[in-house]
Formats: sequence, C-alpha cells, structure tokens
Amino acid sequence: MDKQLRVAQVLGVMTGYGVEAFVMNHYRFIDRSKVQFDFFVNEDSTKVPYEEIEKLGGRVYRIPSYRRLGKYISTLTRIFRENRYQIVHSHVNTLSVFPLYAAKKAGVPIRVSQSHSSAARGEGKKNIAKNILRTFSRTYATDYAACSVSAGTWLFGKKATERGQVTVLHNVIDVKACVYDPDVRAQVRRQLELDGKFVVGHVGRFCFQKNQEFVLDIFKIVHECNSDSILLLVGDGETRDQLEKKAEKLGIRDRVIMLGNRDDVGRLYQAMDVLVFPSRYEGLPLVPVEAQAAGLKVVISTRISPEIRMRDGVVFLELSDPAERWAMEALRLNPGVREYRGDFSSYDMAFQAEEMERYYQALLDRRSGNVRK
Repeated sequence: MDKQLRVAQVLGVMTGYGVEAFVMNHYRFIDRSKVQFDFFVNEDSTKVPYEEIEKLGGRVYRIPSYRRLGKYISTLTRIFRENRYQIVHSHVNTLSVFPLYAAKKAGVPIRVSQSHSSAARGEGKKNIAKNILRTFSRTYATDYAACSVSAGTWLFGKKATERGQVTVLHNVIDVKACVYDPDVRAQVRRQLELDGKFVVGHVGRFCFQKNQEFVLDIFKIVHECNSDSILLLVGDGETRDQLEKKAEKLGIRDRVIMLGNRDDVGRLYQAMDVLVFPSRYEGLPLVPVEAQAAGLKVVISTRISPEIRMRDGVVFLELSDPAERWAMEALRLNPGVREYRGDFSSYDMAFQAEEMERYYQALLDRRSGNVRK
C-alpha cells in the first residue's frame, strides 16, 4: 500500500466478546502504518475500548441503533462520505444489508459483508427476520467474507462458497495467554476456592444461542456423580435471571459460580477441567479453540463446524443427545495431565493480521482493475 488505508469496521452492539473481539484482535497486530481501523458501534454498546483504540490511532463512532433505521442509514452515509473510505467492512451478518446500502450511497467502492454466525430453530421472529434479510445479503456487497466455510455457506449460499467467492478470515486467539501453566492453575483455583474440585467450565454470552440452560442440565448430572464438582460460567447477558432461577430449581445454585464478563479468560481456562459448549448455532467460535490451546478437553455440539477441532480430546455430540450422555463424556474426559498439542498457527493473531492486511491489499489491487458492482 502506497499510503495508509483507513477501513470502516461496522460492529453493531459492542460488548467485548464475539465479533468485536475478532476485529480488535486483528487490529492489535495489523501493521497500522499501512492499515488503520475506524469502529462504528451502536449507541447502546456497553464495552467500548475507547482508550486503546485511540492510542492505536483508530476512531470510534457511536451511531443510532438499526432499530431507528432511517437515522442509522443517514448517519452512516454522512460519515462514510465525509471520510471518503475506500473499504467498509461490515460484521453484522444479515443486517449488513443496511450499512452496506449506506456505503453504496456514500460512494464507497469496496463493501465487504462478513458472516460470523448462522441460525437455529427456536428464535421465532428473529429467525424470520434473519431469513428475510439473508436474501439481500449480496445486494450491496462487492465482496464476501466469513469466519468459516459453514458461516459463509449459510449467509451467501453453497454455490458462492464452492466458487471461491467467499474469503475465510479466521477468528484469532492469543495462544500465549491460553497455554496451560500449572502455576497459574494453582493460583486461580486458590483465588476461586476451587482446590480439590472437578471444574466444568463454559464461556459465552448468556443468550439463546449459547444454550446455557442445557449446560445446567448437564452439570446437575455431573454433580450427582461427583459431589466435589463446580460449574464455572464466564459471561453475562439477557438470560442471566432465568439461568439463576433454573439453577435454584435444580438445587445446584450453590455449586454454580457466575463470574460475569472477564478480561482474564485465558487464566480462567487453567482452573477448569473440561469445557462444555452446547451452542445451538455458531460461525466459528473462539472459546473451544482457546480451550484446546489451554489443553482442555472439550464436549461440543455438532451444530459447530468440525473446522473447530485442532487436537485430540474434542467430542462432538448432538443436541438431541440426553444430558446424561453429555455429562458422562464430561466426566470421562477429566484429563489428569494437561499438555499443549496441536497446530494453532491458523488462529495466531500476528499471522491472521497479516492475512487481513493482504486481503485488503488484494481488494485494492482488484479495484485498480475492475471492481464487481
């Protein structure tokens, strides 16, 4: 790149996890003398790292929620036009049709729609809206990206994926922060009063997608088999109250530790013995990858792409399988000895940041020829 490229990253509601972690992890390691990011976040975002972004040279724009669609589009159009972006990269899945429409109105030549997830039955009106908007997923985008092949297929279609029209930009993790350390394990377990306990862990936003209510069902059986077991839930969200009520109803509330949102998840993996991750749907989630880097055994749903398997010790189960089977797998996988194995280079921050830089350069190079309209 002859001069610094500034890319508009559209994130939606920023809470510190998921999509925004994907963008921030790339941003921390990308060559910012060549590529800079501006962050577009909804006004109801709860965790925006202003200080870090500004220190790294980026800018944050708080914009109206897409629920006020007219204001949302007009605000984006104005800012996109004022900054004369060459690339707008939208990460809001089916909702990307709206910011990319604004980008087209503003004359932005390269408009990337990225898929980070999919869908599953059970979300009613939300799924209806997703399926309607999905039909417009390619309307204003000039380029398609996804965190996994399955996520790309879900949003852009099987033909587009098979034709190589969807670029896979992997999620990234801080491998060094996750690698198993027995000293850290001892320290964290001491701090959380977990010495001598069998710890079942789960990390994720408390919501329908992550399926924590089933985690509670699984853990109840684990606890019936091992009275020294503890469930460690890391995260927060809209279903917290109902999860607390269910834990009370199951008689396990005093065995469930809800830690809320944390910035030290890499350390918390050390304290766990097994990770249970029965998501109803995903794109390609970071948590199971981080857990594998930490040497944890993982029991995971088949709704998640097999691309997630990086080493031995990952067991895929159907959501239709009874909680008893999940619990027996969790207990059977108590690892005893933890070790770091597997090739995690495809998720390494520095490597993937370079990949994203090359991706943007390729888009610019193609634009100098013939950009698809």
